[in-house]
Amino acid sequence: MNKVRRSKLEKIAEAITDLKEQLETLQEEEEEYRDNMPENLQGSERYEKADEACDNLYTAVSNLEDAVDCINVATE
Repeated sequence: MNKVRRSKLEKIAEAITDLKEQLETLQEEEEEYRDNMPENLQGSERYEKADEACDNLYTAVSNLEDAVDCINVATE
């Protein structure tokens, strides 16, 4: 891989890492929202939607981590 493509990939990996960190913050906020729901709402549709959002955000963060890992391997 030449220097130009390697540099472009490194910039992309940095951008993805920044986005992943923003997504992690939102994931933590959603988890806090879900975890602080009153007991009478746990098991409700609202709780289930928040829980599903947490799962999906976790998956998204994990996928971004995988993407950065793959880019790093490609630039070695």
